[in-house]
Amino acid sequence: MPNLQNAKKALRVLDRKRVLNDKRRKAVKETIKSAKSVAGSDKKVVVETLAKAYQAIDKAAKRGVIKKNTANRRKARLAKSLKPAK
Repeated sequence: MPNLQNAKKALRVLDRKRVLNDKRRKAVKETIKSAKSVAGSDKKVVVETLAKAYQAIDKAAKRGVIKKNTANRRKARLAKSLKPAK
């Protein structure tokens, strides 16, 4: 446990940030999973879920939960997996 006052405060701040970051990480995982689950369905549904997944991924990247290139890679792989097979 920290002894100094500023170290105690930093620990409290880290606890709050960890909770928010975990929520954002979970939101990204859930939206990607839901987008993959509608892969073979109607095009309109696929586009809507893909937009929600993009939003969650971009928000996580903006807040620093995941890195920018990681976000771009996840979006590209998700879009590729939802593209209809020819």
